[in-house]
Amino acid sequence: MRLTMTVNGTERVVDDVWAGESLLYVLRERAGLPGSKNACEQGECGSCTVYLDGAPVCACLVAAGQAAGRQVRTVEGLCDGDALDVVQQAFLAAGAVQCGFCTPGLIVAAHDLLARNPAPDDATIREALSGNLCRCTGYEKILDAVRLAAARRAGREVAR
Repeated sequence: MRLTMTVNGTERVVDDVWAGESLLYVLRERAGLPGSKNACEQGECGSCTVYLDGAPVCACLVAAGQAAGRQVRTVEGLCDGDALDVVQQAFLAAGAVQCGFCTPGLIVAAHDLLARNPAPDDATIREALSGNLCRCTGYEKILDAVRLAAARRAGREVAR
C-alpha cells in the first residue's frame, strides 16, 4: 500500500508498505529516521516513543497504516533546524545519555511532560517517564535532565 503522512512537518509518501509493518519500521527503515529505537517491539520499553497527532505513542505498536493522513513527530523533529530542543540540550548537559538506546523515547516523553506541566515535581517526572526503561543510567541523571530542561524553559538558568 502507499502510505502518506506528515513527518516532522513534511508530507512523506512511502510506497509498498506491508499491512503488518509497524510505524517504527517505516520511520526507521523506509523514511530514514533512525532516532526512535527498536528495542522490545512490545511497547514495554518506550525507546520508540514518537508523537502521533500530538500524543506520545510507542511506534512499535502502531500499524503503519494507522498513520495514514496523520501527523508524526519523531525525536529528530524536536530540533529547530540544527538547534537542539531544550530537552535534548538538557540530556546532553546533565549526562543523561549513556548508551543512547532509551534516550530518544525519554526525550520525547520528557518533552511531552514539560509541554503539559512546565514545573513538574520529581514524583510527576517519574510517573511521566515510567513507560521508558533505561538499563544504564540509574535514572538520576535523567531526572536531572528533566529538571534542567524545566528550569531553562522557565528562564531559570541552572549551572552545569
